[in-house]
Amino acid sequence: MSELVMPNDTNPQNNLMGGNMLRWMDIACAICAGKHCAKPVVTASVDNVAFGSPIRNGEVVTLEATVTRAFNTSLEIYVQATAATMQGLNPRRTHHAYFTFVALDKDNGSPTLVPEVVPLSEIEEQRYEAAMRRREVRLLLAGRLKPEEATHLRKVFG
Repeated sequence: MSELVMPNDTNPQNNLMGGNMLRWMDIACAICAGKHCAKPVVTASVDNVAFGSPIRNGEVVTLEATVTRAFNTSLEIYVQATAATMQGLNPRRTHHAYFTFVALDKDNGSPTLVPEVVPLSEIEEQRYEAAMRRREVRLLLAGRLKPEEATHLRKVFG
């Protein structure tokens, strides 16, 4: 997904406002999650948002979202943003984050099972494996998992 940064998207420093970037990231991730599930999805959480270099008025932002792992009724999406001039000059990675979505039954709106993810490349495999640790951190912080139940994190920290 690509967006052109317009004056109404910027702050007094003429840079893209963070809230607009988060909105665009959420939209790109929702499209990715919805395509994977072929069902309605809702945003459940956003974490590890990294705001890198500023994006100026008139630059083009390109967002690429990929499913890293599917759980029971939720899935994690990684999104990366790059920015460049309208002519494609000076491209650079600017932002990235992980979003979690829950798939919904289209008839009653309750959470429903999501299709599995099969990682194919080395980077997909790395993100797939690390997704369990990120999920445990999210659940711990939300109070939905006890520390002693965080088995994937315990493997890392002993």
